[in-house]
Amino acid sequence: MNTYARITGTGSYLPPNRLTNADLVAQLATQGIESSDEWIVERTGIRARHFVDPEMSCSDMALLACQRALEAAGRQAQDIDLIIVATSTPDMVFPSTATILQGKLGAHGGAAFDVQAVCSGFIYAMTVADALIKSGTATKALVVGSEIFSRILDFKDRTTCVLFGDGAGAVVLEASNEEGILATDIHADGKYTDILCVPGHVSGGQIQGLPLLRMDGQAVFKLAVSVLDQTARAVLAKAGKTEVDIDWLVPHQANIRIMQSTARKLKLSLDKVVVTVDQHGNTSAASIPLALDTAVRAGQIKPGQTVLLEGVGGGFTWGSVLLKL
Repeated sequence: MNTYARITGTGSYLPPNRLTNADLVAQLATQGIESSDEWIVERTGIRARHFVDPEMSCSDMALLACQRALEAAGRQAQDIDLIIVATSTPDMVFPSTATILQGKLGAHGGAAFDVQAVCSGFIYAMTVADALIKSGTATKALVVGSEIFSRILDFKDRTTCVLFGDGAGAVVLEASNEEGILATDIHADGKYTDILCVPGHVSGGQIQGLPLLRMDGQAVFKLAVSVLDQTARAVLAKAGKTEVDIDWLVPHQANIRIMQSTARKLKLSLDKVVVTVDQHGNTSAASIPLALDTAVRAGQIKPGQTVLLEGVGGGFTWGSVLLKL
């Protein structure tokens, strides 16, 4: 009998500090930066985002998302034998945010590590967790995306600072004889490193380079539309499925136009696409689990339905996961 990695609970967390486009535009105006709600909505579909308070860490948000996922799954932290955190904004250089989270949860002894694939991080983390569960290395996993992009944004660059938000999302994955993850597909191409990056690092106690996000928006858009279509078709082929088998598409919440383009290429009605980018902005590795949890709790995505998750991120990375909820 086949062993599957199956989602048994979802959870998420958004910081209480919600900034509408109008709030952010007013903030930028004090620095002499011009923007508008219309400009942001037309290009991205974003209307609001959430920013953390200074005292909150990536692992703090991950903890709250995980507690909600565990509650939904009917599990305790002690049941977990694997924790994978996808993040580009860790608590510290080391140890990993996953081990810090493990300590806060009180889930001792199992494996815990971070995955860094930027906005594709949750897809990569799900792929790794799926393989470890199928191999018998783990039986119950927490897979988390948690990001504080507000701390790496250049608020003098209106083309990027309006795009991102903070948040966390998590799922409990368990070994099961019932269908769960049907197939995964992940890729990267390092020749596109420069189109989306934070080109700074720490050396000798000093920041070397620029520790703020830089993006070539047109290049990212063009590449994202192409690779998302490719990975969606690849993961469907691996699972022996077609577009008509998809009940819901939960894409990385980066830009509404990219999401709509993906749906059109797959001949999916837009009412089968989970959209949270308007209220959350781009929360990087947290965006897919945040959107998934939002749709599950709203009663949109129901048990037994087939869901396609897909994302792209700096690196350049991309990938998809096809699963039965």
